[in-house]
Amino acid sequence: MIEQLLDERDITFQLYEVLDSEKLLKRPRYSEHNLEAFKATLDTAQKIAKKYFANHNHKGDAEEPEFDGEKVKLIPETLEAWNAFAESGFLAAHHEFELGGMQLPEVILRASMAYFNAANIATTGYPFLSIGAANLIKSFASESLRARFLPPMLEGRFSGTMALTEPNQGSALADIKTKATPQADGTYLIRGQKMYISGGDHELTENIVHMVLAKIEGAPAGVKGISLFIVPKFQVDDDGQKGVRNDVALAGLLHKMGYRNTTSTVLNFGEKKGALGYLVGEPHKGLQYMFQMMNEARIGVALGAAALGYQGYITSLAYARQRPQGRLPSNKNPESKQVNIIDHADVRRMLLAQKSYAEGAFSLCLFASSLFEDQHTAETEEQRNRAAGLLDLLTPVVKSWPSKYCLQANDLAIQVLGGAGYTREYPVEQYYRDNRLNPIHEGTEAIHGLDLLGRKIWLNQMAAYKDFKSEVRASIADAYNGIDTVEMAKCLDRGLQLLDEVTDSLGKQIGGQVDRGLANATVYLDLFGRVVGAWIWLRQAIKATEGLRKPGLTDKDAAFYRGKLQAARYYLTWELPMINPQADLLKQGNSVCFETEDQWF
Repeated sequence: MIEQLLDERDITFQLYEVLDSEKLLKRPRYSEHNLEAFKATLDTAQKIAKKYFANHNHKGDAEEPEFDGEKVKLIPETLEAWNAFAESGFLAAHHEFELGGMQLPEVILRASMAYFNAANIATTGYPFLSIGAANLIKSFASESLRARFLPPMLEGRFSGTMALTEPNQGSALADIKTKATPQADGTYLIRGQKMYISGGDHELTENIVHMVLAKIEGAPAGVKGISLFIVPKFQVDDDGQKGVRNDVALAGLLHKMGYRNTTSTVLNFGEKKGALGYLVGEPHKGLQYMFQMMNEARIGVALGAAALGYQGYITSLAYARQRPQGRLPSNKNPESKQVNIIDHADVRRMLLAQKSYAEGAFSLCLFASSLFEDQHTAETEEQRNRAAGLLDLLTPVVKSWPSKYCLQANDLAIQVLGGAGYTREYPVEQYYRDNRLNPIHEGTEAIHGLDLLGRKIWLNQMAAYKDFKSEVRASIADAYNGIDTVEMAKCLDRGLQLLDEVTDSLGKQIGGQVDRGLANATVYLDLFGRVVGAWIWLRQAIKATEGLRKPGLTDKDAAFYRGKLQAARYYLTWELPMINPQADLLKQGNSVCFETEDQWF
């Protein structure tokens, strides 16, 4: 059983010191809430996560789902976890009171979800996807479809999925083959195959609501011809009651390296007459709609990666504090007492790197969630638009940086445990396997690099990029006012200037030859991510220095703040400088990879 999911002190620090989430209580939507309600929500999430999710994390990995030709079999603890999650109201938590929700701020919901991710990322996949599918229906479906599908989804009777990928089409959604044939009654018959559909079949709920991308017959080519459909596993009447089986068949389960208790499925739509589907919104705007769920999922994937990195860090830290081995190099007495491995500088380096990745990623995900919140409920239209632009720009980084570096944190956790880390007696090997999916989940790093450098940077005359630089410079200015943060401010100042130089250079390269200019987009994404990570850590360092000046500070809080400062120093002096060789390659337009030909391999 997992003893500690996350650091509660860190959650409080992120929510109320770094983000000042208390200010949300002044917004009309949250006027009926208070800090006690937020705390009670987080406490409830932690308790349910520990009792119903953490209890089968290892079992779900060892006894993965099975398909007997008729039904999918999951370990029974999965259903208990789903029911506990649904009954506690988390499926509807951020929705309006009249929908049975709690009108919970996005950042509080995501902090709560972090507990479930840390406890059992695979089982959390089912509610995670269902929340996104329900949000999509609420945002874009007709009033009649919302009335039919939303209530059972928010109650937990129906779950949801997103069905995009096809056997020969991964991220290239413009070329999907799934077809939709219009019927006289306004419905559609869906025919095609989707794969890697997480949660695509199971017996946890009465019904599964698939959000399916398909092309209506005669639609324009490319992404402009994609439409979005609700395709339930069982047909649903006007009152939301389950009817006959729809023409959606499970072709088989995919067996994964990690995330094993989340079913990964191949689904056939329309093996017989065609699967009944309902058009969401207008024809040919499906990808535009689906981006809402995809972008929510990207932040959610990043949060899951952060939680797994955090769990590995917590586990390896506890191990390092109690595992005696060897003596310090200065001690030549072989009969003296061995030291715990945390006393070895190299182990502290690995722990500090993990801390910088995991806590930095967690802070970044909550910051992104605060932007998501602000784009909907900030006081002025200007504030809402600025938050929306920043979130759109940073989403590729938010998804990719935690996914990459929290996986590295899990690798380091295994290394700290040594041989024990490679065995199943300890959970860190599973954390690594589970986390390895996240650099692929919701778009590979390369896809997000192309999105960032090929599109997001240049939108609206680079307005969001300019806003980002303004935010970073404001933090740098604050840091120059603090004794403990001046050197860190200098590091980020140089890093931001270098990012600007690289961006300008690549803009010119893309203008000259787009394929060559975008060939190293993934390296640019990593460089950008390191600068963002450094900024996130500088923000934490500023608040930590303020915390250290509080009167009546306890020793425990003082150690917490000093730990934050040290992790910030590590990231800004060890990790951020890695951008220098990256920048050299990018500014010179290094074309070694681009010019390599197929037959040379």
